[in-house]
Amino acid sequence: MAAGGATPPKDRAVPIEYRTIDRVSGPLLFVRDVANAAYGEIVEIQLPNGERRQGQVLDSRKGLAIVQVFGATMGMNVEQTSVKFLGEVAQLPVSDELLGRVFNGLGEPRDGGPKIASEQRLEIVGNSMNPYSREEPSEFIQTGISSIDVMNTLVRGQKLPIFSGAGLPHNQIAAQLVRQAKLRDSSENFAVVFAALGITSEEANFFLKEFESTGALERAVVFLNLSSDPSMERVITPRMALTAAEFLAYERDMHILVILTDMTNYCEALREVASAREEVPGRRGYPGYMYTDLATIYERAGKIHGRKGSITQIPILTMPADDVTHPIPDLTGYITEGQIYVSRDLQRRGVYPPIDVLPSLSRLMNQGIGKGRTRDDHRGVTDQLFAAYATGKDQRALSAIVGEESLTPIDRIYLKVADRFEAEFVNQRPDEDRTIDQSLAIAWDILSDLPDSELKRIKPEFIQKYRVARAARP
Repeated sequence: MAAGGATPPKDRAVPIEYRTIDRVSGPLLFVRDVANAAYGEIVEIQLPNGERRQGQVLDSRKGLAIVQVFGATMGMNVEQTSVKFLGEVAQLPVSDELLGRVFNGLGEPRDGGPKIASEQRLEIVGNSMNPYSREEPSEFIQTGISSIDVMNTLVRGQKLPIFSGAGLPHNQIAAQLVRQAKLRDSSENFAVVFAALGITSEEANFFLKEFESTGALERAVVFLNLSSDPSMERVITPRMALTAAEFLAYERDMHILVILTDMTNYCEALREVASAREEVPGRRGYPGYMYTDLATIYERAGKIHGRKGSITQIPILTMPADDVTHPIPDLTGYITEGQIYVSRDLQRRGVYPPIDVLPSLSRLMNQGIGKGRTRDDHRGVTDQLFAAYATGKDQRALSAIVGEESLTPIDRIYLKVADRFEAEFVNQRPDEDRTIDQSLAIAWDILSDLPDSELKRIKPEFIQKYRVARAARP
């Protein structure tokens, strides 16, 4: 079990109330003379005016308990505020009624509906997945977005982050993924767990409107932590979402796609906690354990031998100053299995979704494509598109210097292929849901501009089968 799942001591059956607060520092309370406080234990805080708030034990040493408050610490004083240790860790009530519901960052209903009435409650820290029990990720998840499905395929059980930047349309891409993501075998149960961290009220209204108007909410569980909510909730929200996903996947045999946005806000909350604890900062002020902390979230994706369900993760993060070497994208890249880049240059040219396929990568792509999963020509078409687009971009840069007239005839064809690739393949409407066959058909249409002699990465039988067959259609 992960460290956060430490079981509170059995010898404290009755919660004890303490009025020994030493000091209040930012979102933290320091409580003296506490016996046997457990890491992750939930506490109830009563303010002098009678208001009650919750918190969680972050650290316990030599009788001093450091409590992270879920909410503002305004109104708390060291003399009259009391802290009651409840002897349990944070839990989420789970049942089939989770689907179609909207919760806040602490798992409380936000849609006006009733609380989840269930005797089954799961600890949000979850259990660590035994590497030996992991099943190799496989099977294709169709997102309806050509630049992902063909070029950087999402595989069931994978964790594939999206690296974006401030002002780029990652929220629109996230909403499109929730609406369109599906399995090719419609007989398998599939659902989406969506968690938004530190978003504005405008963004929250956008997501809710999108999910409700398209019917996507019926097969989704939504957790919303707003920017106006306490930042400490952001440390809890992704774990709430993943606990719901694990219940649906491993106890209800469903295939779950978890979308987490924006993980940068999560890491900022981690830094705030570390600063309040006066820890020695790591890179750019982030805590040195941020890699381990992110791993406890990302590694909850996967497939387990003997279980029918699976969890696939798409964390979305905005790179500060578009810096891919920033600790957040850097550490995320080490843990996950690839990345998808959202390009500011493509957005300026009016391309949506502005996904730059060249630096993007899905490391598990080969395990989810090919005959019986997508199509037998998929790998060859992808490789040929990568090569043609890269060559075309080189010719675009060259033509800016010497002029297009100075290019050879074949170079001008590659230039045209690159332009068509961006305008017809990458570019699609926000409500356009393409099947993998439709995406591959567009790819073949673009590659048909090249002579057969240039299609060196596609087997001749596939050129004959798909290119000729397509040319024959009216």
